[in-house]
Amino acid sequence: MVAAALLIAMPMAIAQNALAPAKIPNLPALGDTERQDLSPISERKIGEEIMRDIRRDRDFLDDGPILEYLNNFGNALVAARPGARGEANYDYYFFAVRDPQLNAFALPGGFIAVHSGLLLAAQSESELASVLGHEIGHVAQRHIARSIGQQKQDALIPLAAMILAALASRAGGDAAIGVFMGGQGLAIQRQLNFGREAEREADRIGFQIMGEAGYDTTGMVAFFQRMQSATRNYSDLVPAYLQTHPLTTERIADIQARIRDQPYKQRADSLDFYLVRSRARVLQAQGSQAMAEAKQFFEEQMKQENRLQLTAGQYGMAFWSLKNGDPANAQVWLDKARGTFNKAPPPGTFSAAPKPASDAIFVTTSIEIKLGKSDDHDSIAKGLEEAKAAQQKFPLSRTVSHLYAEAMIAAGKYDDAAAYLRDQALLYREEPEVFDYLAQVYSKQGKIALQHIALAESYMLQGGTLSALEQLGYARKASDASFYDQALIDARERDWQARQREAMGDKAKKDLALQPAFKAELRSGNNSSVNGGANSTGGLGNSADREWTDPSGRLRQSTDPFERLRQKSDATPESWAR
Repeated sequence: MVAAALLIAMPMAIAQNALAPAKIPNLPALGDTERQDLSPISERKIGEEIMRDIRRDRDFLDDGPILEYLNNFGNALVAARPGARGEANYDYYFFAVRDPQLNAFALPGGFIAVHSGLLLAAQSESELASVLGHEIGHVAQRHIARSIGQQKQDALIPLAAMILAALASRAGGDAAIGVFMGGQGLAIQRQLNFGREAEREADRIGFQIMGEAGYDTTGMVAFFQRMQSATRNYSDLVPAYLQTHPLTTERIADIQARIRDQPYKQRADSLDFYLVRSRARVLQAQGSQAMAEAKQFFEEQMKQENRLQLTAGQYGMAFWSLKNGDPANAQVWLDKARGTFNKAPPPGTFSAAPKPASDAIFVTTSIEIKLGKSDDHDSIAKGLEEAKAAQQKFPLSRTVSHLYAEAMIAAGKYDDAAAYLRDQALLYREEPEVFDYLAQVYSKQGKIALQHIALAESYMLQGGTLSALEQLGYARKASDASFYDQALIDARERDWQARQREAMGDKAKKDLALQPAFKAELRSGNNSSVNGGANSTGGLGNSADREWTDPSGRLRQSTDPFERLRQKSDATPESWAR
């Protein structure tokens, strides 16, 4: 689709992160030509559409601590240079995907991805900052709009071949080259020529962001050399005119020239950087062989005398054990990791390792471990106690908030969970997770109408309009649906139908009217789906209940066809607080 093809405007080749001089005039905002081709609002909508597909992919790392770290880290970079939000004032969202390739890319509208392979390859937070700063530069300069300014949308369609090439590269260089050649032509060559100019602009902004955020730029040469060595087949086999970036060797030389006169700046890495990389290593591993290799890595890491490396290795063993269904051993390793990091250095020893700003990752992992013992009531009770304390200590942490909800549900505190989640729904209306939890609580309470309304809100936030309307149909026929519920269902149905018609365009309105979810018969529904209550289509009585009552299931990728798409919603969950 065109939206997928637009992704190429954020070039996806490997070497993306060259630096430029620190003192550079601010780059100007783009002109009206780009705005006419693709407005900031359209950019955001396209980004959300692509994110919907990415979230449904099994390789999207839906891991709370990793997402929270990347977003805190990335938005701190943006805050160091407020102008990076651009004239559209984008809200940036950073995420990770499971892929061993050393790569990162930006989507339209402020969505930035980091491959797990790159996260593991980065040896310092300064190196990671160089990657994210570069991608922020792409978004800030609106390179998508500028690329469309050079060619119309129908010329962008062949560029989807390059997106496929990036995905095919997982299978080896030959497969990638084959897909590359399938998309050759004048349109691609013009796009790539423009991409080189976009890279230079992103380099300059990324370098400025790094400097203003206080990160060291000197490690980039070594990082680029590792990238070059790891991806030599990608760079050497693709013809020069199809390179979306200058050759890696050229960019390394450019970095060396540009940072030669820069003062050396050392910045100690945070504990969270090491812990997040340990989680990513486990989550990237697929299959028994890969998991065995991850365990071996942690065992070797624990042999190092560096305190942070030892802590990361022990934490990695804790998370590895949890993933392998051994929460008892996971707790042992977690206690060791905490003890190692909190241990005072020997007298007379200088330690530059900073204390963490918080121990949120240790805390959340401890809660995950206790909730993972689903048949141990004492462990669940301790997990709930820890989650409640953590929620008070880290009130803005979405990971902690979700774990607190899980703990209350696991402990059977349904009334408390419902009250808490209704408040959360008022504060975080764009989080489908909140509505998923609400749906499960209502299912446990036997409130079938509210269960399906909550599911409808969740599906709508994830872009599943027809599934959302289907859930409204189930809610309408539920035996416990009150007059107030019916009024709410009517309002939601009219609003969502109008949105779907608008999204599909005037040409599709006739076809849309034929969709079952839009027919009047929807109101008559299927009685069996209501009588089945939580067991109805899309309900939470079977697999969903089992997944959410087993908190360790959060460590596995969800099979729900609608993953977490955060987009604007006019939902008014206040109406549920009855």
